[in-house]
Amino acid sequence: MLKNIPIAAKIEAILYLKGKPLSISEIAEYAKCDRLIAEEGIIELMENYARRDTALEVIETEHGYSLQLRSDFHDLVQALIPVEFGVGALRTLAAIALHNPILQSELINLRGSGAYQHVQELVESGFIRKRREGDSRSFTLQITPKFHQYFQIEELPQILTTPEKEQQPEVELEKTIKN
Repeated sequence: MLKNIPIAAKIEAILYLKGKPLSISEIAEYAKCDRLIAEEGIIELMENYARRDTALEVIETEHGYSLQLRSDFHDLVQALIPVEFGVGALRTLAAIALHNPILQSELINLRGSGAYQHVQELVESGFIRKRREGDSRSFTLQITPKFHQYFQIEELPQILTTPEKEQQPEVELEKTIKN
């Protein structure tokens, strides 16, 4: 059934269906061809996408070849695809936002070691920025403009100084974030 389809079209379908970068060996295996044919097909496909005025492109990454949306469209992705975080990541985001900026070590004291994973998710999604400043052994975490845009929050409540009241702004922020 796939015998009469050009190799570039097969590779395009493979990259689309897998949805992740693939090595030449993996592409050749899925396309049921040798590596040389797969390399020729990927070059042809890349050239085809480069010539067309399209939202997609085929690129080579450190993990292999990938069919992806051109970087010009990333703002559109952020606007159209809602970000979904678990409750733990939302609570970590709320803590960062309320203490903005906060040292990662302080955040871990507040939220526990699971916050390391939350921080990674939040950095990757663009909601927080992570920087090492000066001689500090800990990273400084702070919210980005994307946080304000996404949650439509212009101003955050101030943290109260007493420990028992400190939880209240986080609860209020979580309610705001969920709405």
